Amino acid sequence: MRLAVLASGRGSNLQAIMQSISRGRLAARVALVLSNVPDAPALGLAEAAGVPVWAKDHRKFSSRARFDAGMLEAMAAARVDAVALAGYMRLLSPAFLNAYPGRVLNVHPSLLPAFTGADGAGDTLAYGAKFAGCSVHIVEEAVDAGPVIIQAAVAVRDNETKESLMPRIHALEHRIYPQALHWLATGKLRLRGRVVHLPPAEYGEMSPHSAPSMPLPDGCLVNPPLDPGF
Repeated sequence: MRLAVLASGRGSNLQAIMQSISRGRLAARVALVLSNVPDAPALGLAEAAGVPVWAKDHRKFSSRARFDAGMLEAMAAARVDAVALAGYMRLLSPAFLNAYPGRVLNVHPSLLPAFTGADGAGDTLAYGAKFAGCSVHIVEEAVDAGPVIIQAAVAVRDNETKESLMPRIHALEHRIYPQALHWLATGKLRLRGRVVHLPPAEYGEMSPHSAPSMPLPDGCLVNPPLDPGF
């Protein structure tokens, strides 16, 4: 699967994706990294890995549609099959989503459908929720409203702050996002209504033979279970 990654910031999820590919776990290739922030650190990660980049300041375009059209043109030239949003801080136009129906994925730092928007983890803490986490979902026009593929939960500790919580959420994002992309790349995702299913052999109770290669942090829960290697 030829993957385009859209990023506006540090690129930690981009790095996790590229590491999963290099370790032979994710059946994909990052064909292009795109950003609306020309000096985003994520671009440096891409260039260091030899991945082509496309970076334009969105404020220099007359509309969101024109900016997205520029991205689509670059992605078509790179023969992109699917798109991963990795800290991309812009809404996508309907034309963009229609070009890759069901093949644009995002990772969000909350247990959707709770706490959508720009500060999922902060809103989780402010509400007083007892569990936080992250979700990988298929992107639709409504913000953070697409079908959920996989989620990871972590207990909120006493006196938790966003500064203490976010590293734990990021660590889980870096596990579940490459996993979801691998399921997409290998054709294992099935959508019935708005519910995402995996083949029966892939979904269900984790057996000793299907344990991930790295144990999950204490108190974490991931569903569906991770494949070996993730």
